[in-house]
Amino acid sequence: MKIKIEGININYITEGSGPCVLLLHGWGANINTMMPIFNILKDNFKVYAIDFPGFGESEEPSEVFGVYDYARVTKSFIDKMGMKEVILLGHSFGGRVSIVLSSQYKEIIKQMVLVDSAGLIPKRGLKYYIKVYSFKTLRFLYNTLFFWKDKNERLESFYKKFGSKDYQDSSGIMRKILVKVVNEDLRPLLTEIESSTLLIWGENDTATPLYMAKIMESEIKDSGLVVLEGAGHYSYLDDFGRFSIILKTFLLGGE
Repeated sequence: MKIKIEGININYITEGSGPCVLLLHGWGANINTMMPIFNILKDNFKVYAIDFPGFGESEEPSEVFGVYDYARVTKSFIDKMGMKEVILLGHSFGGRVSIVLSSQYKEIIKQMVLVDSAGLIPKRGLKYYIKVYSFKTLRFLYNTLFFWKDKNERLESFYKKFGSKDYQDSSGIMRKILVKVVNEDLRPLLTEIESSTLLIWGENDTATPLYMAKIMESEIKDSGLVVLEGAGHYSYLDDFGRFSIILKTFLLGGE
């Protein structure tokens, strides 16, 4: 199904009845990656899942969005669907959006589940700065060696070879959005969150390492952390059986 919000066609699905749950996917993902969770909740909840602008079957934004822009569009979706209260479940980038929503709209966010959530600026040691310096040096040399190419063509070619996987997989305005959102530090919002929050994390998550979960647990008032041993950034897929039991226990109280 499609709905227009701020001039953008947003793709979404919904099924079930009962309390409202909204599933928010990660960067580079879409509704399909949330379907295992969608399917285990639809018997007890009215479940919604959306493709964020620029992902899946939703249109790209016409301007460079940040996390707060994605949160604003998501809040408009919540309002248009007539949700008076909602449980948020956000994975990775979807967790970023959930953090903003739960800190800004406390009256409607009943509960929140953050799965391998992004939102914190990573610790940056010497290795990081060496990597950045090397990257910038390599870019300078690449521009110098291929000076006869158009500048935009040169940069496009360079980033396709040496950029991060998320950057390589993005294009056009979505690359600019990626650069913006990964540099937005949401840590100051954590103490503003009042909804009961469950953190589910993969022990071996390298995209959003476990120390980030521990920071979130310490700063979100009513929160608890469950670590899935041996799981990575998509912990809910890596250990779906245990994830399902934990999620249902939190949302249904062991029913």
